[in-house]
Amino acid sequence: MLVFLHGILMDANMNRRLATDLAAKGNRVILLDLPGHGLSARPQRASYHRMDTYADHVIALLDHLGIDEAVVGGVSLGGNVSLLVAAQAPERVRGLVVEMPVLEWALPAAAITFVPMLLAAHFARPVVGRVAKIFRALPRSGNGSLDSVMNMLSAEPRETAAVLHGILAGPIAPTVDQRAAMDIPALVIGHKVDHVHPFHDAQQLARRLPQGQLIQASSVLELRVHPERLTEEINGLLDTAWSTPAKTGRRAG
Repeated sequence: MLVFLHGILMDANMNRRLATDLAAKGNRVILLDLPGHGLSARPQRASYHRMDTYADHVIALLDHLGIDEAVVGGVSLGGNVSLLVAAQAPERVRGLVVEMPVLEWALPAAAITFVPMLLAAHFARPVVGRVAKIFRALPRSGNGSLDSVMNMLSAEPRETAAVLHGILAGPIAPTVDQRAAMDIPALVIGHKVDHVHPFHDAQQLARRLPQGQLIQASSVLELRVHPERLTEEINGLLDTAWSTPAKTGRRAG
């Protein structure tokens, strides 16, 4: 069983293809819209959008569904949140799938990317609001990844500002020591195409995790457009995670 999380300002639609393909291989996959994203509530206070608060929501989802353990993962923001879930509730996480983590080497590029977006959402609100209204009126394509982008561009500027403010204000990842203590099967997927997700972060995370395995993707599009190779790797990680006996003191799934 896999809980897989979307990227920042995106929604569960971006991972529909992956969920469908993994389900066809006999896996149970749960997609979640984090607060401020997709069909979830959109509180306009930044405190609701810290990454550690998002991790609390994932743990609450497991509680709500009566799931003792799960493999947890996600892309970008979702990958970082999955790491925080493993740090906050290690007994609940059987394995990790982290695509394009945003860690120490990414911080300057992430700030350059997201701070202007936050400022635009605050100080160019009428313009951003008009653009969002246009995208809300457009029909959706049926392509999960494209629809996820359109939904992102449809968000009200106050909602976008709250998400960006909360994420920038709170912790973005567990400490190095916490990562080193995550002795569970872990697949880290990175690529060399953009600076917000530097491949070095993926490399360092895979090295730090005791059972970390690094896979290089061609780009962020591979898992969305030509997903077969990476889907097979993720399926293999799920097989390993559930065939490995739970650590002492962990609850059985």
